[in-house]
Amino acid sequence: MVISLFAGGAFAPIREVSNMIVQPMQKGVNTIGRWVQSKTEAFENYDTLLKENEELKSQLEQTQKQVEQYQQNSYELERLQALYELDSQYADYNKTAARVISKDTSGWFDVFYIDKGTDDGIKTGCNVMFGNGLCGIVTDAGSDYAKIRSVIDDTSNVNGMILPSEAICNVEGSVNNYENGYLIAENIEKEADISVGDQVVTSYVSSKYLPGLNIGYISKIDEDSNNLTKTAYITPSCDFSKIQEVLVILETKKNVSE
Repeated sequence: MVISLFAGGAFAPIREVSNMIVQPMQKGVNTIGRWVQSKTEAFENYDTLLKENEELKSQLEQTQKQVEQYQQNSYELERLQALYELDSQYADYNKTAARVISKDTSGWFDVFYIDKGTDDGIKTGCNVMFGNGLCGIVTDAGSDYAKIRSVIDDTSNVNGMILPSEAICNVEGSVNNYENGYLIAENIEKEADISVGDQVVTSYVSSKYLPGLNIGYISKIDEDSNNLTKTAYITPSCDFSKIQEVLVILETKKNVSE
């Protein structure tokens, strides 16, 4: 190779042979060098990507937590807004808001407990509101809790009035009926002028419930077999599957009557 470099054309064949041998070797070395360099860079990039991936995972978890918190706040705001609107509908009554803390074993909120009691002015006989109207009544109260029996409970019976005809009826509680989407209003006079869509409210003749509290709306009417009365099927004003906050009216029917 050295001789061919300085001897000129006489050694051209040797130069060609050396080029044939050396150049592939140089290419191979360069190729290996580039491969090693690319792998080294790849490992460096891999480590960087791993760190970036961990950082992105952490950021994603934080973002998901924030989104979940925003959703919870949004749901709570909607519930409180609905409670505020309900409060406005019955502005004449003094009320307090309370949270549900437990319920009986039934899948529905037919009997449940709230986190306020006699210390907050709640007593047996206070009417309880939720959704778009009457939810139930306080049947027991301690200093910091109260027990609520809802209008769907099997032992519940509410004196109702159908508007605008002002026909009197008895709204009987039944969990089985509520599972089918309705409550039953019985003992309606046959001649009462009632129609599907009429509102049913608590009656002024009720001994336990304040008058004019919304119970629900008539969805179906049947003539009774005795040919003297009618039975109405009522879609309740409350959803008794997910009660979280309620309004308790601090006046009772007895207090108002007095």
